[in-house]
Amino acid sequence: MCSPGLTLDEFFATAKPWERPIFEVVNAHFASLEENDDLIVDPIDVGIMFKHGPLVCMLRSMTKWTALGFSLRRQLTSSKLSRKVTAYQGKFYHVINVTEPEQIDDEVLDWLTEAFYAPVGGQPAGNDSMVPDDVDDLFEI
Repeated sequence: MCSPGLTLDEFFATAKPWERPIFEVVNAHFASLEENDDLIVDPIDVGIMFKHGPLVCMLRSMTKWTALGFSLRRQLTSSKLSRKVTAYQGKFYHVINVTEPEQIDDEVLDWLTEAFYAPVGGQPAGNDSMVPDDVDDLFEI
């Protein structure tokens, strides 16, 4: 069962104090990237998903931190990673536990940029695998 979608205001109405500042850093970074017009920010009960075609990253609400999760085509090794990196079908899922926005430094932003421009799952960034390539041919505009 899917979690019901929320607005950002609804999500932050019950969020922990550190969640909005962390979101603002991640959201501002994605907004600064080229090709960001396809970015979808999707707040749900358990966190906020950032999608650019496939899922780029997720901010997951936890009791004492926000878990910043993202997938890359390569496995990172860093003391910033909070959990064992999970490998699945040629991709690697990474998680960083963030308690304050300053923890999202240039290195983490570079990883998020990599996740944004080189999505995993076989689809190029910004493409939706559920929409056929020739969908524009079906509609006269």
